[in-house]
Amino acid sequence: MLHIVKRGETLSIIAANYRISLQRLYAANPGVGQLQVGQKIEIPSLPEPDTIPYTIQVSVGKRRLSLYQNGKLVKIYPIAVGKMLTNTPVGEFVIVNRQYNPGGPFGVLWLSLSKQGYGIHGTNDPSSIGKAVSHGCIRMYNRDVLQLAERVPNGTRVIIHP
Repeated sequence: MLHIVKRGETLSIIAANYRISLQRLYAANPGVGQLQVGQKIEIPSLPEPDTIPYTIQVSVGKRRLSLYQNGKLVKIYPIAVGKMLTNTPVGEFVIVNRQYNPGGPFGVLWLSLSKQGYGIHGTNDPSSIGKAVSHGCIRMYNRDVLQLAERVPNGTRVIIHP
């Protein structure tokens, strides 16, 4: 997949966001020098999001996650989002990996987003769904995040709106 460099990004930041080693990123981008805004960086082992029929749209304000397949709405899920001091990040991301049964407050599944420290995950507190209570992640009911993960592969585009 290709990543478009944004202001302030370094190769170290990009590697961390996509959960790959810096060495692997250098190997996929031989001769890369000083990064420029708009420059394209190859992210190894992730498919190009445009080749995946699924897209996830998140509305922070409405506290809902919408799954689309080939542009058609498939399902809407209720979610919890970040609280005032730890807002859910707005922008375009991709799912970079997943971990089943991560433990703690993350429920049955963690889907990492291409912004380090953020993900879509289950919860050990189902009463939090519908509220602004997380540290910026998107919480779902455990059954819902499992259902979502059955459909969407790594590389799926996730667009988060205010």
